[in-house]
Amino acid sequence: MSYGLEFGWLQDALLAIARGASMTMMLIAVTTVFGSAISVLLAAGRRSGNRLLRQAITAYVELIRNTPFLVQLFFIFFGLPSLGIRLDSVWAAILAMTLNMAAFTTEIVGAGLDAVPKGQREAALALGLRPRQVFVKIVLPQALQIIFPALTSQIVIMMLESAVVSQISVAELTYQGDMLQARTFRAFETYFIITLAYLGLSIGLRRLLVGAGRATLPAGIS
Repeated sequence: MSYGLEFGWLQDALLAIARGASMTMMLIAVTTVFGSAISVLLAAGRRSGNRLLRQAITAYVELIRNTPFLVQLFFIFFGLPSLGIRLDSVWAAILAMTLNMAAFTTEIVGAGLDAVPKGQREAALALGLRPRQVFVKIVLPQALQIIFPALTSQIVIMMLESAVVSQISVAELTYQGDMLQARTFRAFETYFIITLAYLGLSIGLRRLLVGAGRATLPAGIS
């Protein structure tokens, strides 16, 4: 059986694809900011002297890391309304992605914190710095430099996993692809273009993050 490729519909579809890509990048931008900030707090809390706090954070991390992202998304979007908590699809997607990313990056950030020599903390404390100042000015910058490649990979992975939020009608890239396929009946060509779009977004996002790391981290990124 022969199959003839046909891309005549693509010119009219470029705007929809661009809108979907923009939504995807907006989701990952918001998720990266909030997810990374939360993960730093959780990683620090896991190393505090409060046993209950450590246990609560560990339980959260294990729950999120060992359940499917799709189930987490459905719980937030379809389950929470039963308790009177209703979120529109975009905010539900942002919340689910943020909680998911925070759990995974907590482990990454924690590994970076543990990799900073304890002698540096002790020296900073001996010089009169407060524990919070030691963490923010001495430990965290070095930890971020150590974990930056892994953190970058996790952000890109989360961007790719954002395709799942099309299941609650968030108009991101995969959703737009589904709509185009339904209108054109050209499944192969449509998802081929969507695949290339994700490839371009992944490469561009990784280069953007690496460039940002070189510009902002103390010793840069090699």
